[in-house]
Amino acid sequence: MIAKETKLKGCFILEPSVFEDERGYFFESYNQSKFNKLINREINFVQDNQSFSTKGVTRALHYQFGEYAQAKLVRVLQGRVLDVAVDLRKDSPTFKQHVAIELSEENQKQLFIPRGFAHGFVTLSDTAAFFYKCDNFYNKEAEGGIIYNDKSLNIDWKLPEDQLKVSDKDKVLPSFENAEI
Repeated sequence: MIAKETKLKGCFILEPSVFEDERGYFFESYNQSKFNKLINREINFVQDNQSFSTKGVTRALHYQFGEYAQAKLVRVLQGRVLDVAVDLRKDSPTFKQHVAIELSEENQKQLFIPRGFAHGFVTLSDTAAFFYKCDNFYNKEAEGGIIYNDKSLNIDWKLPEDQLKVSDKDKVLPSFENAEI
């Protein structure tokens, strides 16, 4: 596996070594020791989550704050998504900047998103199964979010606005300017 740091410090794209033959493929999707060496820090994941979505489903932009902040390691088991991480670290030179990467069952890439980031994705294929590890337990009282179409973030979700399927809860998230960060 190789790790490439994105323009956002501490946020990494991970590409596994995939071994393919006529039977299919095999790869090691996670190894704590190797992972920690690749990103040069100790992460202890404590919770795994999985979602299934249809084309256009937009789950964004979410984060946990304070002592419940979460780092995430995300990947797609089936289908294709555009995955987005937004830097919320006020002391970061890339504060308010984002990265967007396509994750798919074909490219097997993963994205490591450290604490202090908002995260979201949109499903680009007919369906997608999305999997992620978290280094802290979910806490409803520490839940935060930013509206997916915040003009100041200018995120290109790769689908027309009328094709995005956004939950009622996500439609009323605050702008970046008004979010509790």
